[in-house]
Amino acid sequence: METPINKNTLNPSRWRVTYNAKFTLSFCLIALIMLLLNMFTGGVANNIFSLSPHLSVSGAYRLISYIFCHANVQHLVSNFLFLLLLGPILEEKYGTKLLAVMTVITAIATGLVNAAFFNDSIIGASGIVFMFIVLSSIVNVKQKEIPLTFIFIVLIYIGGELFNGLGNDNISQFGHIFGGLCGGGLGFLFNKKG
Repeated sequence: METPINKNTLNPSRWRVTYNAKFTLSFCLIALIMLLLNMFTGGVANNIFSLSPHLSVSGAYRLISYIFCHANVQHLVSNFLFLLLLGPILEEKYGTKLLAVMTVITAIATGLVNAAFFNDSIIGASGIVFMFIVLSSIVNVKQKEIPLTFIFIVLIYIGGELFNGLGNDNISQFGHIFGGLCGGGLGFLFNKKG
């Protein structure tokens, strides 16, 4: 006996766009608004929201706000590509709230360590992108197993950042490396199977 086809599933007028990865899409939207605000104010917004190496209680908001600031459209788009590619997968695995918590933990930890050991201001979601990259490599990790993909990701991305750090390119390789380390640590910590 054949199963009847539901005509509603084939009707293109029934398709709709969904806000599927709430945290990822909201993060990207805030970052886009921040970039436009920064462009409109001639760089003042990034000065207000970037993470300076001299932390103060009144500037504690910068421990999170800096991840939404970007230098230019190219900087933003390069981060968007990874966030939008990996974010929905990670939200499905860890849930929207937990991924948001992991992002906040990574942003604050990276900011505090940067302030403690470096004398540079930082902006951008690159550390969060590296957290997403490393997290995605351990999405299917099982108890007492370390996936080979995780090892390759660490060697390629983290190793590459260590190598890139030898030059002076105004990019915080530390932020990338520490974001990746946070991703690995948080991924193993919050893994539902392990």
